[in-house]
Amino acid sequence: MPLLGDSGHKAMVDFMRRLPSLVNKPEAILVISAHWEEAEPTLQGSPQPPMVYDYFGFPAAAYEIDYPARGSPDLADRVVTLLAKANLESHVDGERGFDHGLYIPMKLMYPEAQIPCLQLSLVRGLDAALHLAIGHALSDLMDENILIVGSGFSFHNLGAFSFAGGNTPDRRNDEFQEWMIRVCTGAHPDGERDRQLINWEKAPHARYCHPREEHLLPLHVCAGLTERPGELIFDDYIIGKRSVAFLW
Repeated sequence: MPLLGDSGHKAMVDFMRRLPSLVNKPEAILVISAHWEEAEPTLQGSPQPPMVYDYFGFPAAAYEIDYPARGSPDLADRVVTLLAKANLESHVDGERGFDHGLYIPMKLMYPEAQIPCLQLSLVRGLDAALHLAIGHALSDLMDENILIVGSGFSFHNLGAFSFAGGNTPDRRNDEFQEWMIRVCTGAHPDGERDRQLINWEKAPHARYCHPREEHLLPLHVCAGLTERPGELIFDDYIIGKRSVAFLW
């Protein structure tokens, strides 16, 4: 929908297009996609990943999207090594392609597709503590020129989105987004941010905003990369619902 001109995604499209100006141009991009779940953390191993059209019912143009970026098998091996040091088993899938959790934001951010890209899966069971631990294990990557993207949504209740257009006032949505802002941008005592993210279901209207948490957990991986507070870089409406994004 963002690439096909849907008006409900305008704020997101504008944000993603200007996002490269907020970061150094990376040598490689690692994307934690809400659209890939495996029994253990899994990395792409293909040097030229194909496209995965993991949706249905859209116009034909949605199935012609191409993002011909190279993969990054070397980075995949490095991620596996870092996870192993933290006693987290993982593996590399040599056939997995790019899903829309990667190629939609990347076509907006880096349309020339010249930067190698790599996807990291979520883990089935969607355990919040485990996804934070994955982030902790990968913290060494923060010292390298690698852009790590948590590709999800801070609000993902498909039945509540305003697909017909217009922004819908929603107290429950607002209260959860404000909770996320406090947790992700505030200065907390040691371990407190992790505790709140692990217990995210206790946040105001958590299960209304995330009936299933696969779109939330990419945030946990990114938050686990560093203890420093995040910066709020997006607070606007997407498909009629307020959403936020952070930069660490």
